[in-house]
Amino acid sequence: MNRREFLTSASVVTLGIGLGLTSGLPAYAAESEAVIVLGSAEAGAPNQDPIRASLLSLASNLIYDRLVEQDDDQSYHPHLAESWETDADGMNWTFKLRQGVTFHDGEPFNAAAVVWWIGKYKGSVNEYMTAAIDRVEAVDDHTVRFVMKRPEPNLIFNLAAVFMGIPSPKSYEAAGDSYGVTEAIGTGPYKLESFVVGQEIVLVANEDYAWGTALSENQGAPHIKRLTLREIPDSSTAFLELKTGGVGMLSSVPDEFLPQLQKEKQVSFRDLPGMGVTYLIFNSRSEPFSDIAMRQATALAVDQSAVLKSVYSGVGREAHQFLISSLAESKVDPQFEIRHDPDKARKLLDATGWTVGGDGIRVKDNKRLRIKFWTRSETEFKRIAEVVQAQLKAVGMETEIVTFDNTTLRDQLRKGEHQLVVSHYDWNNADILDWCFSAKNIPAPNSAMWNDAKSEELHDIAMLHSKNWDERVANFKKYQEHLLSQYAFAPLHEPAQNTAYNKDLLEVPERIRGPQLGQSTIVDMKAVQ
Repeated sequence: MNRREFLTSASVVTLGIGLGLTSGLPAYAAESEAVIVLGSAEAGAPNQDPIRASLLSLASNLIYDRLVEQDDDQSYHPHLAESWETDADGMNWTFKLRQGVTFHDGEPFNAAAVVWWIGKYKGSVNEYMTAAIDRVEAVDDHTVRFVMKRPEPNLIFNLAAVFMGIPSPKSYEAAGDSYGVTEAIGTGPYKLESFVVGQEIVLVANEDYAWGTALSENQGAPHIKRLTLREIPDSSTAFLELKTGGVGMLSSVPDEFLPQLQKEKQVSFRDLPGMGVTYLIFNSRSEPFSDIAMRQATALAVDQSAVLKSVYSGVGREAHQFLISSLAESKVDPQFEIRHDPDKARKLLDATGWTVGGDGIRVKDNKRLRIKFWTRSETEFKRIAEVVQAQLKAVGMETEIVTFDNTTLRDQLRKGEHQLVVSHYDWNNADILDWCFSAKNIPAPNSAMWNDAKSEELHDIAMLHSKNWDERVANFKKYQEHLLSQYAFAPLHEPAQNTAYNKDLLEVPERIRGPQLGQSTIVDMKAVQ
């Protein structure tokens, strides 16, 4: 999945009947199987290479372990690193590594592997995650020191990200460019058996696994012995399967389906804090959105409350800025928040010379104000587009909705021919602003094609010159406030993060640990007989 769309909103887990049961065993499958139907934002991942990929699926979270794990309260916990400390000036981080860990190929995990691993990020799409590290020193076989180029308060968050899974140096170098497709070797609770891009990934339990994260109740091999991760584009089919028993779990229930699922007696829920925001992308290099007045008018024409009510049945919350509300960096000055104001939108359009024609659509120089409006093909995003289409028509803007599957949409955005797009991210860190609006990320993932001198200045201060966490928060607030003032996007909705499962098929821990459903929960789950 995209690093900012990690485990996004439509992953589905199907759990089947156990195999090979013998008398006297507990009421769980001795060799239980599961099918995980991946969400649309994970669809089309070309490989499971955490170093070079910009899109990964749940498979990477199960194949690889990380030094550090993040919990749902944004606290950090040991995994392959037993402990860590940093100097007062933030220029050295020292990690004590867990002993007795082996990769799936039998090679040992040690300090040498960490030194090699960090070095491989240089020149990759994920280089930014290690860019503040000058070098890694092996103090001894199970101790490493990260010597920094500059203080990086966000380093611990980066180390807990899915893109910081640690592959086997031996297997990675041997496989070359085919790594992540023909093989993917980590230390995680599951091994890769097969991978057909765009169709399915088959994983089998790592029976030697004995170093589970502290977030997991089960420190050993997972209870579910075989996982098939499939790509099924129609999420409505998956929701029906949950009710009828063909699917065991929806890892993140889109808010518009929550009320109907709550009526099903066999369906239970677990919840987590929200992880993302749905918003409109303006192509700032394309008319009419190269004009700030047109971006502002469009943003003010959007009624977030109507989207919340008509698309999501009131589940989740209105979004009036770009970051999720649980982040301190989201607490911007209210004057910068983007809120519905259709009267001001009409005045802005009038001032730009777009006058209302006889049919209510604005005209300028004998040209109608007609916008190509792109969206993803899932029901949720099509409904959002239809609601926003009506809101824009009310101020005199005509839109033509064009739908794409998610993989095709990503490819199309790279061409830069879009005008207005419904988009969504899932990421629980303020550096999503870097990902979506830094000029270095044009044409993707900066699909807004945003390149503004003041934005770049504030971006660099926030990303590169924050000496500690509090300073980082303050700098990111200023960065986002400027983006809001320029109407670089139009926020719509912050979904809730709900997990639904069929309790006749699956036992799920009372608390899901981590920002999303991930390794610790999958390892702890059991299929019920």
